Amino acid sequence: MLTDTDRKDIAEAVAAAEATSAGEIVTIITPQSDSYRDVALAWSIFVAFLALAALELAPTFYLSLIERLLGLWAHEWTPRQVLGIALTAAVIKFLGMLLLMAWRPLRLLLTPAPIKSARVHARALTCFRIGAEGRTTGRTGILIYLSLAEHRAEIIADEAIASKVSPEVWGDAMHALLGPLRAGKVGEGMVAAVRKVGAVLAEHLPRAADDENELPDRVIEV
Repeated sequence: MLTDTDRKDIAEAVAAAEATSAGEIVTIITPQSDSYRDVALAWSIFVAFLALAALELAPTFYLSLIERLLGLWAHEWTPRQVLGIALTAAVIKFLGMLLLMAWRPLRLLLTPAPIKSARVHARALTCFRIGAEGRTTGRTGILIYLSLAEHRAEIIADEAIASKVSPEVWGDAMHALLGPLRAGKVGEGMVAAVRKVGAVLAEHLPRAADDENELPDRVIEV
């Protein structure tokens, strides 16, 4: 995801931002925030249901098709045979779709945007609680979280920052991050976001003389 130069540039940007503020910036980059296996399962169930619905809506067409394929002549279908065909079709469709959804790009493509946003936010919150929340003396930690597969980012601030800076203020930092990301420049985007966040922190939480670096400056890749 990152080159050694990218990692060095991000760490230096964090150190420079923290040199002018009391904030402690944590940067995290992850390839993907969730596996979305439940989405794959839901699509597979939906496709199986469609197979059953198609058979119910046009039973004569599908039974005639089966007769031609099997070389049957005016076959009298029993309820048990029809049920067996329906279950077989549903299982085949279910397994086929499940196999297709094992391909990650397709699974991501078919995952609704609100679900991806919610999963990225949930993972970012988890990382924030583990890596930044309450881990500084003045509760001045802030997380910049980037999830590459979903093309989504989150900025989450600890209590002391959140009480002085509204979430809307981080819009410039998000824009600075996502711009280079669209061009495939992940490291450059993170550096730009760190600088924007640092400027906001320097304005609202200027660095005191006795401030210490309490959280690591290096980017965390998970």
